Amino acid sequence: MTISSALKPMLEKLQLWLPLSTDDQDAILALPHTVRAMRAQDFVVREDDKPTHSCLLLSGYAIRHKVAGNGGRQIFSVHMKGDVVDLHNSILRRADHNVQALTAIEVALIPVQAIRDLAANHPQVGQAMWYETLVDAAIFREWTLNVGRRDARARTAHLLCEFAIRISVAGLGTRLNYDLPMTQEQLADALALTSIHVNRTLRGLETDGFIERKKRSIRIMDFEQLTRIADFDVRYLHLDRLGTPSAL
Repeated sequence: MTISSALKPMLEKLQLWLPLSTDDQDAILALPHTVRAMRAQDFVVREDDKPTHSCLLLSGYAIRHKVAGNGGRQIFSVHMKGDVVDLHNSILRRADHNVQALTAIEVALIPVQAIRDLAANHPQVGQAMWYETLVDAAIFREWTLNVGRRDARARTAHLLCEFAIRISVAGLGTRLNYDLPMTQEQLADALALTSIHVNRTLRGLETDGFIERKKRSIRIMDFEQLTRIADFDVRYLHLDRLGTPSAL
């Protein structure tokens, strides 16, 4: 069995959900894979593709999105280091949305059949991967609520809070200080707002002393107050194994 440290981000992510035995861990690290660098805007998966590989994100950020008939784009989620961004396509067989590089990224492409075999031969790993897809679904539901029922200020604050937690867990920043990898146009596509409205809302949060911005760097001045503005409840991220919400 050949063990590769390249797949360590996948192992660390799956261990957020369930404890894994040494044998399970070795099986994950031994998965066949090809590491590939991709540029910002490159498509990892296009809608209607029949993917032959699942994609583990090793660095950078990627987005899931669909484009409406009128050309409008809706971003459903942002993915970062450790996410297997198209894990469900190992079962569904045909992509029903796009996965695209938000920044320059490095990915490990794992054959779909290897993912299926891993789940069948290591049930605890299979459950952890199932958990991963369920957490993705929880995030989709929260984003739907965000754009459907919260006002622009709450929507924007909610996205900033989610990034703060997820980036901290991924080791890419801290809860109070991180780099936001999205332009205002991309934020608009995630928040169902115009770029002008996003800019105005961010300036309002900054003027009121809740955040500070320097280019794309975000500093949160009072995280608890920002969560109240955002109607943000960390429980939908299901990070219970990391301790209490205040520790995240």
